[in-house]
Amino acid sequence: MDINIARLKETVVTRNTTMEALAYELGISRTTLYRRLRKGSAGLSLKDARLISHALSLSRAEEMGIFGGCHGVRM
Repeated sequence: MDINIARLKETVVTRNTTMEALAYELGISRTTLYRRLRKGSAGLSLKDARLISHALSLSRAEEMGIFGGCHGVRM
């Protein structure tokens, strides 16, 4: 799974939230969230991607823009 971190951060801002609040939704620290995002598919599970998608109310297009390498798996 390729993760577009810049687009994720942009979406977080447009949703009037923070990366810290997003990390809280995942049950992890902000530092751990950034570490997982930097590792891409090795660090972020599909479950994490689904939680992020739900927490930010992402549309299918937004999901694909952020998690583009999911090979068509609907989150």
